[in-house]
Amino acid sequence: MPKLRTVLFDLDGTLIDSVRLILDSYHHTLATHGLPPRTDAEWLEGVGTPLAAQFRAWQDTAGMLEELIATYREYNLEHHDRMVTVYPGVVDVVRELKRDGISTGLVTSKNRTGALRGLTLVRLESLMDVLVCADEVDNPKPHPEPVEKAVRLLGADPATTVYVGDSIHDMRSGRAAGVRTAAVLWGPFGRAHLEGAQPDYWLEKPEELLALVRE
Repeated sequence: MPKLRTVLFDLDGTLIDSVRLILDSYHHTLATHGLPPRTDAEWLEGVGTPLAAQFRAWQDTAGMLEELIATYREYNLEHHDRMVTVYPGVVDVVRELKRDGISTGLVTSKNRTGALRGLTLVRLESLMDVLVCADEVDNPKPHPEPVEKAVRLLGADPATTVYVGDSIHDMRSGRAAGVRTAAVLWGPFGRAHLEGAQPDYWLEKPEELLALVRE
């Protein structure tokens, strides 16, 4: 198998620990609009997909989808910098990848504004060679388009590219795009949840990504 030259990352649950903020933002949104609550587990099933997909149940009500997304984003941004942290070891690992000459990219279901907010907060923005965000593709994850676009923008070879993510949607997007996939186990999902997507690699801690790339 050829040596890896490009590493693409998901954002939430992979680089940054923002899951509690995401869930609180969903709960706040439904409560604000007087809608029946959903559990953390129900929302987690869609984590890794865009807001429009998460709120699809209300897309047929005129203006409701846009209102829900606006409420979510307002709450999320208000509490973002207080609640979001970087997973231990992540920044050092990405820096080491760059020193090794590895190309890096972010492929996220957040829009660019939100993605940059998170990357900048944890000082990862300058370490990403390219960003592909939900508002820059026609078909978000789990469709292969976001990963394919990142590969194209970097001039990378899918055969030497790995997509690192925490959700089943990440794994399916990467596999459909023809790149290798690595499932992280420090995010909100365990092995039992992700094994159905058949990732090529399992990562229990960020440092294991360095060993994988240097093999």
